[in-house]
Amino acid sequence: MTQLNPRQKEAVLYIDGPCLVLAGAGSGKTSVITRKIAYLIEQCDIPARHIAALTFTNKAAREMKERASKLVKGSASRGLTVSTFHNLGLNIIRREHKSLGFKPGFSIFDSEDARSLLKDLMMKDGDLDSDHLDLVQHQISNWKNDLIIPARALSVAQSPGEQAIALIYQRYNQALRAYNAVDFDDLILIPVELFQTNAEVLQRWQRKIRYLLVDEYQDTNSSQYLLVQLIVGNRGALTVVGDDDQSIYAWRGARPENMSLLKQDYPSLRVIKLEQNYRSTSRILRVANHLIANNPHDFDKALWSEMGLGDPIRVLRCKNEDAEAERVATEILTQRLRKQYKFRDFAILYRGNHQARLLEMKLQQHQIPYKISGGSSFFAKTEIKDVMAYLRLIVNPDDDNAFLRIINTPRRQIGTSTLEALGGYASERHISLFAALDELGLQSRIPEKNLERLQRFAHWIKQVTRNCGGDRPVDAIREMLNDIDYEGWLHQNSASSKAAEKRMENVFYLVESLQKTIDKNSSDDDEGEESRIEDAVAKLVLRDMMERQEEEDLSDQVQLMTLHASKGLEFPHVFMVGMEEELLPHRNSIEDNNIEEERRLTYVGITRAQRTLTMTLAGKRKQFGEMSETTPSRFLDELPVDDVEWEGFGEQSPEKNLAKGEETLANLLNLFD
Repeated sequence: MTQLNPRQKEAVLYIDGPCLVLAGAGSGKTSVITRKIAYLIEQCDIPARHIAALTFTNKAAREMKERASKLVKGSASRGLTVSTFHNLGLNIIRREHKSLGFKPGFSIFDSEDARSLLKDLMMKDGDLDSDHLDLVQHQISNWKNDLIIPARALSVAQSPGEQAIALIYQRYNQALRAYNAVDFDDLILIPVELFQTNAEVLQRWQRKIRYLLVDEYQDTNSSQYLLVQLIVGNRGALTVVGDDDQSIYAWRGARPENMSLLKQDYPSLRVIKLEQNYRSTSRILRVANHLIANNPHDFDKALWSEMGLGDPIRVLRCKNEDAEAERVATEILTQRLRKQYKFRDFAILYRGNHQARLLEMKLQQHQIPYKISGGSSFFAKTEIKDVMAYLRLIVNPDDDNAFLRIINTPRRQIGTSTLEALGGYASERHISLFAALDELGLQSRIPEKNLERLQRFAHWIKQVTRNCGGDRPVDAIREMLNDIDYEGWLHQNSASSKAAEKRMENVFYLVESLQKTIDKNSSDDDEGEESRIEDAVAKLVLRDMMERQEEEDLSDQVQLMTLHASKGLEFPHVFMVGMEEELLPHRNSIEDNNIEEERRLTYVGITRAQRTLTMTLAGKRKQFGEMSETTPSRFLDELPVDDVEWEGFGEQSPEKNLAKGEETLANLLNLFD
């Protein structure tokens, strides 16, 4: 506690009612949450198993749990829940599956699974062109996040198009139930509906979670807000931490107004502001405060720092986008040369992924190592999706998506017409494809030889499932992979032996992860429930969906990422590129009159910088194949004049250029001394 400033200490010690900790960028909010958890356990005598802390990424949850556990003596932190909202939702559905009408081992459909199901439904019914698939998926997700069930979606539909989407939504939910499956949004929606309709279950969870802490509260959507409200009830044992100025996920369903709603729902709400920043120079914070003051606020705050004034913010206007990327690359080389910085000290932030291509080319030309955040997911690899489909079918035989993926992986000589006949029969009987294989009626639909192949597969899967139910489920999975000679299949279907070996290494890594998840489930299960393979598979699926490989790479590379991806990170030296109208703010946001969120996004970018911040823009940029004049971003006009140095907007100073050249030369000579 001695390491906390007065406001942080106040936030930790206040437990007399609901508390909103308004935590500005870099203000040490994780320290507050972890120390409050320790305080609740050690000073307030609340057992760790009755405390839950929720956040939005697995990485944040892991870090928070590790830090909290170190602060608590001995084994007193055992049973503490620190998880994402969706992980908590998964645990609620898993524990209450009987009340909800699910069989054990229900599947979680990721975005690709959901898309595949929607496509099948739309093509079958012919209601909508499958080109509208993205729109339909997005609309259904929004309805679920706003707690709108299919019947209500139908009743409030404003147009024939919306009505058609609502009908697909209804059929989509029915299909999920038939598959004994839930999608990502259901992990919050289903627990909320359960708590609203089953007082006994709600009371059980309220007894289990006696104190709730929520991080990044400004990113909650309607269903997450209600989940928190239901768990807390009228006890007020709640601390939420958030920053309305960093709410940048409205497109994902987040509602920054949830912070304002807290004041209405909890009239006794204590608001504690964390305004001291431990990350950036005073000048960077002054620029950030000045910019964000142009947004309306329910809660006012102003960041400040004891880290000195720091360098002015630089705004560089370049002739065109090629010159902009070239300038950023040479600036990084020059600053590294002058100041002996590392490449990893630099980050280049942009509004859209398309801006990275030109930057990559320039960095490669100058032999500058770099890493682009947001690479493809481990779980998106073909071999991982194959093995995960086997695991999903083992724990949930009604998962038709998994069945169809693996039935011919490796090849089992089961043709398309056989699968179509099986699908037609299963649809008529309203059962899953796997369940249909046990029915006598199938004999009249499928030739004997083909039916024998299908039934041989079904018998084998049942045997694997029985083996997985024993004491050593992971050994059973390794045996399954040997049975199908999956390694041989990879060698047949890879460009080279080396590529096949690499892919098999990924499979081994997945199997090891499964073992670790099972072991962890066993040690974490404070209610003594038997650890099962289906729990481990569900957690692996969810882990992928939540984090898509949030791995840290500490090698010496310049970091390239979108402004959205940069949230929560910090870098000594930041370049924000493309400071132009229609890029930042984005064209869509201008058309939708959503400038406030774009301003918050710019604020997030500025507050990533610890020591220096450089903003760049191009005088001309290629759009739709043609070079067009650009307009500087309106946000540049909102920066405080005294804290900004402008270059490329008027006459250059020969003296300044000469001094800069001499400084670079001197630094170069010093390297050879």
